[in-house]
Amino acid sequence: MAEAILEQKLKKKRLSWLVDSAGTSGWHDGETPDARAISTCAKKGLNISNQRSRKIKSQDLDYFDLILAMDSYNYQDILKLCQNDMQRSKVKLILNYKYPNRNMAVPDPYYDDKFDEVYDLLDEAIDNVISDLMESLQT
Repeated sequence: MAEAILEQKLKKKRLSWLVDSAGTSGWHDGETPDARAISTCAKKGLNISNQRSRKIKSQDLDYFDLILAMDSYNYQDILKLCQNDMQRSKVKLILNYKYPNRNMAVPDPYYDDKFDEVYDLLDEAIDNVISDLMESLQT
């Protein structure tokens, strides 16, 4: 959902930044998103049904300027892939953009079916991600 939300917001701002999402486990490689996530995004006008899960690669840490983790477990798993301080500096918890320095996890909606609430959390955090990146580009 985060990938689609970010892409939609960037498109509205006419920003052509590359966005991609990846997991840390690889358990669902090649699979589509959960049907409930697809449904939640569809209600907001976003089609994520063509997305396919993939595992993050060490090359991603060099290629992308920002790596957003959904929770501390993913954050730690990504840091284990990092080979230098530059890569480590790119890894951030996404909800720190909504709740600075609180290191909160995005709730996993898989078990409690709170996909709408998670969508809203990500939507707000991503506004701040974009603002922060825009600020850093201007300095």
